[in-house]
Amino acid sequence: MSTLDDLGPRICLLGPSNSGKSTLAQAIARGRGLPAVHLDQLFHQPHTDWVPRPEAEFLRLHDEAIRQARWVMDGNYTRCLPQRLARATGLILLDVPTATGLFRYFRRTWFERDRHGTLEGSRDSVKWQMVRYLAVTTPRNRRRYAAMFEGVGLPKVRLATAAERDRFYRTEGLRR
Repeated sequence: MSTLDDLGPRICLLGPSNSGKSTLAQAIARGRGLPAVHLDQLFHQPHTDWVPRPEAEFLRLHDEAIRQARWVMDGNYTRCLPQRLARATGLILLDVPTATGLFRYFRRTWFERDRHGTLEGSRDSVKWQMVRYLAVTTPRNRRRYAAMFEGVGLPKVRLATAAERDRFYRTEGLRR
């Protein structure tokens, strides 16, 4: 398995919703001195209940972010993944089970107020559309991400269990 040093100065984090991408991005940012870029914050308008920005504005913000020399970037947004991977120097895939994502979604919306990657001025709430997305769409996406991960020629790390994730945090000296 690659280490953070192997992944270089532009690290792309992928995985299902509620897999811990933003938390890991923040930990890597603190530990390695990289700016954290949370794509959910670029895609959605601040001070809203997760209202998307116009597509052109999101793509402009995304492309500005990937042009930077150093970053750790979390989020999938597969329509702009090719240009992100072309700039990335390393890849981490969080491949958590669907049930874990559902559990984390409910926990974060009911109990977590200051979580990484949330929208400025927004408060999460349980939404049926998101529950359905997690239960129905996420399993297909997990398969797509796994296949894409195998085909990427970058240094990469796949974390599929809580034990693997926790070991990665410990080995790399990261704090949540």
